Amino acid sequence: MGRKKSNQPSSAASSSSSLEPQTASEVVIVEDAASIDQETTESSNIDASMVELSDSAIVDDDKTSADYYFDSYSHFGIHEEMLKDVVRTKTYQNVIYKNVFMFKDKVVLDVGAGTGILSLFCAKAGAKHVYAVECSHMADMAKEIVKANGFSDVITVLKGKIEEIDLPVSQVDIIISEWMGYFLLYENMLNTVLYARDKWLADGGSVLPDKASLYLTAIEDAEYKEDKIEFWNDVYGFDMSPIRKQAMMEPLVDIVDKNQIVTNCHLLKTMDISKMNPGDASFTAPFKLVAERNDYIHALVAYFDVSFTKCHKLQGFSTGPRSRATHWKQTVLYLEDVLTICEGETLEGSMSVAQNKKNPRDVDIMLKYSLNGQHNKVSRTQYYKMR
Repeated sequence: MGRKKSNQPSSAASSSSSLEPQTASEVVIVEDAASIDQETTESSNIDASMVELSDSAIVDDDKTSADYYFDSYSHFGIHEEMLKDVVRTKTYQNVIYKNVFMFKDKVVLDVGAGTGILSLFCAKAGAKHVYAVECSHMADMAKEIVKANGFSDVITVLKGKIEEIDLPVSQVDIIISEWMGYFLLYENMLNTVLYARDKWLADGGSVLPDKASLYLTAIEDAEYKEDKIEFWNDVYGFDMSPIRKQAMMEPLVDIVDKNQIVTNCHLLKTMDISKMNPGDASFTAPFKLVAERNDYIHALVAYFDVSFTKCHKLQGFSTGPRSRATHWKQTVLYLEDVLTICEGETLEGSMSVAQNKKNPRDVDIMLKYSLNGQHNKVSRTQYYKMR
């Protein structure tokens, strides 16, 4: 998160007597915007020609949120980021190459195939046939990639939405997909995988991965919260706090240093992709976070693990702050209150997660939390929206 943390906890952790509730008034402003020399604001590094917009740069009002979603996956840049995520891609590769018995002579459906990398892994592992379904324009590139690697007779790339296409077969033996979004559920691709499972998966077939778990922990994050949230209270001498309200409601996706963690990690929800119903992705779960040291809490952090339990050996990966970083990073939900907590004290509450009614690819989150501690007695409800 642009955070630089030492291996030592914050100074608040040294003793309970040093813990004093923080308030916004304690923030030190390094430089008063009004004192800046006016001449420095007159220069610009923008060429006048850059300001003119062509017709193609104007936003198409007829596009839906789904159109923008699929368009975003048409550019190679997002696929480059995912392919270079070694934790993600190598895990899938190892699952397939080290469990060839699962794929040999099997019919595989790759949901949201992107560049076709998972389909290529499956074909190389001996799959009888792989149907790679991709809705974005990357499907056209995937066809070329399949041909360039000599798998055109094994891999069929189908361009379209899973809910709208017709497969040339009535059932498949395996459904494989990298459907996980930020906060696990953002973008709502899970429901697409469940649709494919219910429509095409043969009895005794496998969904990969088949387990996903969402976790919650709490962190000290004074410096970054000041930079990203409190910044809006005084912008060059002006009150822009209305934007602060919006910033508070939008979870921040970024990398959290493990040294910022103040509490234990709590399992919120485990989903069995092979059995769950689509509605199970909306839920309310209680949590109980116990402080492992004296410190301040500025935010809660969510992350997820995925598992491939049908393999010869259990395989999977974690996106948590104590694990190797992935492109999913972690999801930070800033609290209105700065909580002063002592070792052994408990932050309790519940988290409700649901699809946004207007745009099912967005996620609405309701967080209820309370602390009855030595320095803080707080009870609050906050709302967030991932979009």
